[in-house]
Amino acid sequence: MLLAALREQVLHANREIARRGLAPHTFGNVSGICRTGPEPLVVIKPSGVDYASLTAADLVVTNLDGKIVEGSLRPSSDLDTHTLLYREFPQIGGVVHTHSEFATAWAQAGRPIPCLGTTHADYFHGPVPVTDPLTAAEVAEAYVRNTGAVIVRRFRSENLDPLAVPGVLVSGHAPFAWGKSAVEAVEIADVLEYIARLAYRSVLLGASESGIPNYVSEHHYQRKHGPKATYGQI
Repeated sequence: MLLAALREQVLHANREIARRGLAPHTFGNVSGICRTGPEPLVVIKPSGVDYASLTAADLVVTNLDGKIVEGSLRPSSDLDTHTLLYREFPQIGGVVHTHSEFATAWAQAGRPIPCLGTTHADYFHGPVPVTDPLTAAEVAEAYVRNTGAVIVRRFRSENLDPLAVPGVLVSGHAPFAWGKSAVEAVEIADVLEYIARLAYRSVLLGASESGIPNYVSEHHYQRKHGPKATYGQI
């Protein structure tokens, strides 16, 4: 079986988004990429398969053009978004798409998630961005691929580093998150849902969407991710 170790990691990651309540029914998917070998290969969940019955052998292996290399099932309907993100963000090794409740609510409102506290600042270097809505032409031409394109366009227009801002809200749709591996991407997706919930409740309580002072958010982000990080064990 091709990419057995990566299959197991991606299988675990897909089960985790279901276990954590990030993907009700089958509303989500996780992929991972192997960038070594003759060409990069992506392992992704098959479309519509229940997480509880999913096996490593069910996962689908494709190249970055979406051509199936190994697998008998149809890959996730979001495959073209995943492959475009891997092409455009070569630093990442795993992608997660969920329909988690609070992050999806911000996406449906078309609003970025402001950095209202240090929990947010520990993981995202600034607000969680939201894309522009897809145009009618983009939907008609290639909806899934253009979902990836509007994500990349937002990151390019704001000069965002996908490792410093490891997630996004697709306007009117739902969140995508990523990391250096499929497992890390799930952790980011979980944190994204948590800070979306905190932000929603904070705004209801009257918090200003201007957020905490930049010097506080910058301190928290840098102490965890900066060149002189002090968080965790060396």
